[in-house]
Amino acid sequence: MARGADSPPSAREAKHQQHLKDLRLLRRVRDRIDRDYAQPLDVEALARGVNVSAGHLSREFRAAFGESPYSYLMTRRIERAMALLRRGDLSVTDVCFAVGCSSLGTFSTRFSELVGMSPSAYRRMTAEQAQVAGLPGCVVKQATRPIRNREATPAPGQ
Repeated sequence: MARGADSPPSAREAKHQQHLKDLRLLRRVRDRIDRDYAQPLDVEALARGVNVSAGHLSREFRAAFGESPYSYLMTRRIERAMALLRRGDLSVTDVCFAVGCSSLGTFSTRFSELVGMSPSAYRRMTAEQAQVAGLPGCVVKQATRPIRNREATPAPGQ
């Protein structure tokens, strides 16, 4: 039986519509992290920006993207830090603050977890690598992207 234009949506349709609305909010949060990674961001501030609780945002973000908002933020910061360290004109401390981290210790620990070496070791290694020189930035970024230690396993086909 076909529904009329004025008929209320079924529970299934309403749930689907709410899911789509939630995904739009989560993409807004992810886009904000991508754009404002160097700003002081925390899960509470991100949640306030979309009018949900920090716990709800964390659960939904992890379900949608395979990692928490904080992990996603730190991955963006570390990716940018890698690019700045490859340039070689900034100290590790300057890079730490340039990407929005306020603690050199936390930055170094997280960098080491994601990249597999300390920021200074990475800077030395990339300075010595001739193979990175001359490659387009987009290729270098993809080839040197931090790989999580099984924190978020990519879905098949990604």
